[in-house]
Amino acid sequence: MNRTSAVTAVGTTDVTLTGPDRRLYWALADCWNVTRRTLTHYHRQPVAIVWQLGFPIISVLLYGFVFGEAMAVPGGGDYREFLMPGMFASTMAFGFMNTTMAVVTDSTKGVIDRFRSMPMAPSAVASGRGVSDLLVACAELTILAVTALLVGWKAEGGVPAAVAAFGLLLLLRFSLIWVGVWLGLLVPSAEAAGGLYAVAFPLTMVSSIFVAPSLMPSWLGPVAAWNPVSSTVTAARELFGQPVSGGSWIEENAVLMAVVWPLVITAVFLPLAVRRFQSLSR
Repeated sequence: MNRTSAVTAVGTTDVTLTGPDRRLYWALADCWNVTRRTLTHYHRQPVAIVWQLGFPIISVLLYGFVFGEAMAVPGGGDYREFLMPGMFASTMAFGFMNTTMAVVTDSTKGVIDRFRSMPMAPSAVASGRGVSDLLVACAELTILAVTALLVGWKAEGGVPAAVAAFGLLLLLRFSLIWVGVWLGLLVPSAEAAGGLYAVAFPLTMVSSIFVAPSLMPSWLGPVAAWNPVSSTVTAARELFGQPVSGGSWIEENAVLMAVVWPLVITAVFLPLAVRRFQSLSR
């Protein structure tokens, strides 16, 4: 099969694709090939996936049991129930750094140059990385949810609301993937990418993940409340049946903003990531 006469087998019948259908077919095929390559690396390097999936468990145990007794929840309540939606969102938010490091490693090792030399869809590097990272994010959320259940957390809002909450968490991760891909194509080395943790750390800490904005200083609370991560955290708490009262507009409309923020981030950074890849060959 070649690029000028793409053929797919539907049952026993061959269907020849032309024009836009052919471009779509190869975009999807190239995306799947990049996805399969990434997942194969995880299979061949199990230590990497064990660390990536194990770190959230350590974080839950650390924050939930070491600091849990000293933390306050507005209106009272158990801190671990307050914490778990935040830990879900923190894992999704910090995941963009894994994306950045993977992309910059491929770039510095010449893999991106190899992709550029091949007749592949320009969107495949970004979309393939996005699909594979989203699959890993699903595994991370599953492991975190099981860990949360084991330490006594439970979703009080019912199954449909819990599914919606996990959907919003994955939507946040999906949007931040494109930030990671763009940064990975932008920074010159893995060492420079490591410095981006200075940006990622405030993104998660200055939010409602660990402490409600109402308990923060008056100048810091609004900043934390308007953090896109905070909208996802607050929405997840509401859907899980563990809402925390907040007086600001952004907190009262958290579910809406948990959809709007990721869509805006995706609309900005997905085109930037694809254009950055295309500009590398100029």
